[in-house]
Amino acid sequence: MFYCLQKKKKMVLAEQREDTGQLMSERHEYELKLVQVIFRHGARTPLKPIPHKEQVEWPPTLLDIPLHTQFDYKVTDLSGGPRPTSPIEKRYREHKLKGGTFPGQLTTVGMQQMFELGARLRRTYVEEFGFLSPSLNPAEVFVRSTNIVRNLESTRCLLAGLFQQQQQNETLKERREKREMGPVAILTCDLNTEILFPNYHGCLGLKHLSSNKMLHAYSQPEISEELQKLQQKMGLEEEKIKEVDFFLLLDNLLAEEAHGLAGSLVLKDMLQQIEQRAIDIIFYVLEPDEREVLQLSVGPFLYILQDNMLQTANGSSATTKSRKLFLYAVHDTTLIPLLTALGIFDNKWPPYAADLVLELYQHQYSKMWFVRLCYKGEEQVLKGCRTALCTLDEFLNRISAYALSPDEYSTLCTQGEQQHPPGNTN
Repeated sequence: MFYCLQKKKKMVLAEQREDTGQLMSERHEYELKLVQVIFRHGARTPLKPIPHKEQVEWPPTLLDIPLHTQFDYKVTDLSGGPRPTSPIEKRYREHKLKGGTFPGQLTTVGMQQMFELGARLRRTYVEEFGFLSPSLNPAEVFVRSTNIVRNLESTRCLLAGLFQQQQQNETLKERREKREMGPVAILTCDLNTEILFPNYHGCLGLKHLSSNKMLHAYSQPEISEELQKLQQKMGLEEEKIKEVDFFLLLDNLLAEEAHGLAGSLVLKDMLQQIEQRAIDIIFYVLEPDEREVLQLSVGPFLYILQDNMLQTANGSSATTKSRKLFLYAVHDTTLIPLLTALGIFDNKWPPYAADLVLELYQHQYSKMWFVRLCYKGEEQVLKGCRTALCTLDEFLNRISAYALSPDEYSTLCTQGEQQHPPGNTN
């Protein structure tokens, strides 16, 4: 097993000097230095119900918290101050779904999914390779999440899975030390400055550009006609038809499927078709060859992931040297453009609890740096790299077309707003 649950004793690596060609090398020659895990939250209630008569019930019992997923945490802003307000969460709580729960809330199923992801990370990075300390060491782990409850709670469950056995078996001394450290801090920020998802609130250029492309996508005859047929099959009231699109349908169907709930049979039979249409529209909006929407969607986040690697490689500070794990709680709308920018998107909607792992290695003899990617526990070959273990330079070269520094992001957001005014997006 080599960090992504794939048991391999040897790896074929591209050697930096072209004249020496490829070589076979034992894994122990490569020392793991940094792990970054970007994960989607676990299963949740729908964001908005389908406005038809066959609405599924979402009772509060679906949100019960399993004891083994509990983990003490606090939420702060990026400077360690009070948690910012969350307009998105406030909007969720303005309405209830049939059955009594709020939209967009992590369920018991989702909590278990995240616990299992944490347990998988534990098996790999704690038990098998001893890379992380058995108990949470704040100096080793950095935790970041969007300011949405399902993501914060998903992070809690992942941490419970990652450090579960130590919680159960820790000594009196370790408990005393943990009390002195206090709960683990999950860092977040306000909506306008968030970069862990495509931010249509903080980057009006992205909002206007995406809105225009979304309208164009739905005006494509094939997509438009297919949506109309679906709406007719559902027998929606005239005033409700405009509320229903492929994303609303997919969101509800995937939530129902994850919880084994029976919804519309007509829609369930068309799940695969609905998913493909949602992906088609996303790709129409992202338009990877044009780069602009991809840059504004995940460019600042790619810049941070890149910077974490460079700081580790440069060993610029004591904090950098001790940091081993970065955890980022994101969304499906983050993973799709991120995977697309990396050239490894599998054309399937990211499932609940999907994870993308970026591992940074150093060769013990040549002192060269390498990057390895895994998506949903499976090794990926980065586009532009010859093997799964990619040189850091090759990795940086791949993402250079999309990564944006804060200043570059601000400039592009402003330019996009001027070039794509809001008049055509209503």
